[in-house]
Amino acid sequence: MSDGTTFNPSHPGSAPGVARHTGGMAAITAVLGDITTQRVDAIVNAANNRMRGGGGVDGAIHRAGGPAVLRDCVARFPDGLATGDAGWTTGGDLPARWVIHTVGPNHAAGQRDRALLESCYRRALGVADELGARSVAFPLISAGVYGWPLSDAVAAAVETIAATSTQVIDARLVTPSQAILEELQRALGAVQLPPGEA
Repeated sequence: MSDGTTFNPSHPGSAPGVARHTGGMAAITAVLGDITTQRVDAIVNAANNRMRGGGGVDGAIHRAGGPAVLRDCVARFPDGLATGDAGWTTGGDLPARWVIHTVGPNHAAGQRDRALLESCYRRALGVADELGARSVAFPLISAGVYGWPLSDAVAAAVETIAATSTQVIDARLVTPSQAILEELQRALGAVQLPPGEA
């Protein structure tokens, strides 16, 4: 399993030729693997508005986390969750303590406002900060059945996480696909630093 390319703001000398920020930004790593097996404080679920489980990443997280995740979703989100927002539940049987659920825009259904997709990553990091989570694994939100174009989904993930001030120090973008991993690695290598942070 490859751990991909790292975008590391907190350790300026960690990897030659890797883009870096200083300050309160997370180190971003592209990881080839299964998000449900990541040993992190929290994993992010690409949920639907109903918050009752579904297909893709959502279904995999609910299956691996067991019934406690769904029970917590019902208790905490009786009316569901708005697109672009995020909230948390227990991790249940997952190695992660928490699941941070966020609802991405459904590009295939006409929801094409990129600001909603970016909001998913910012809100997830905000919830992680509220929980005290320092390591978080993300899927590519909206890139599956919601049909967001892959290259833009990758760019939105990398750019938004890189630009968001957070107490998270380890942000992983996890994919089971070698091709998507390579696209993530390219995007991480191309992250633009703000002036004065090179």
